[in-house]
Amino acid sequence: MSNPPYENSERVDLTGEAIHWDLGSSLSYGQYLQLEKVLDAQKPLSFEHDEMMFIIVHQASELWMRLMLHELEGVLECVRRDDLDPSFKHLTRISKVQSQLLSTWEVLSTMTPFDYSAFRNALGRSSGFQSFQYRMLEFLLGNKNAEMIEVHRRDPRVYGQLERALDAPSLYDEALRLLSRRGYGIPEEYLNRRFREPYRPSKQVAGAWLGVYHNAEKDWDLYELAECLVDLDYRFQLWRFHHMKTVERIIGYKAGTGGTGGVSYLAKALELKFFPELWQVRTSM
Repeated sequence: MSNPPYENSERVDLTGEAIHWDLGSSLSYGQYLQLEKVLDAQKPLSFEHDEMMFIIVHQASELWMRLMLHELEGVLECVRRDDLDPSFKHLTRISKVQSQLLSTWEVLSTMTPFDYSAFRNALGRSSGFQSFQYRMLEFLLGNKNAEMIEVHRRDPRVYGQLERALDAPSLYDEALRLLSRRGYGIPEEYLNRRFREPYRPSKQVAGAWLGVYHNAEKDWDLYELAECLVDLDYRFQLWRFHHMKTVERIIGYKAGTGGTGGVSYLAKALELKFFPELWQVRTSM
């Protein structure tokens, strides 16, 4: 007669493990992470199965963007004080975060047009176009467009933060200031410009970056910064492309819930580059 299946099942041997079964006054894992709040934040507005996935994917993306903003602030501080070595750890982490953001589209793309249409009307005018953190990322990296903050006017706190980000030098602005301090020829009007205005590429700035590449052995940290910025820009473009193709796959060429043209609007964004001269100099090398 064979033994019941459970008699042969494997268990982790806890012998000798000093597990704290009683936490006493200590914080628990759930309390530390405030999981009660986090896991109570998924509130589908319909009874459709896929809406839960749709909410979680977007909430997870916002959490990854929060970390990306945190790391970018670290990079900015390193660039301002001309201490680039620590920035490379932040930039490496950002690249890993971008990989996670990219993978979210793989999950979202499991939703069919029929699945989405079943609850899309419940969204009203809410849209990723209104993502405050995404707009902060773009402003911090240098894609300034004052018009974009109007959708946040009804939230004074968020609107104020975006206003300040518009007026502040971007990461690219700070990088150009660093190049100037290191002796590379950056035009004065690029060092003390009105930072809320869109950045316009410059032949002189391209020449300065070309000088960095030609002097890579002497200014290795500037060379490494340049390549890290290109990588960041490249991964951002991949994210935008996957966003566009996922939207095309699910809603075709319908308008977005936020009022944009949907795919047609996202296609325009593919033309944007945060660090244009770093792409231009590749042709000159």
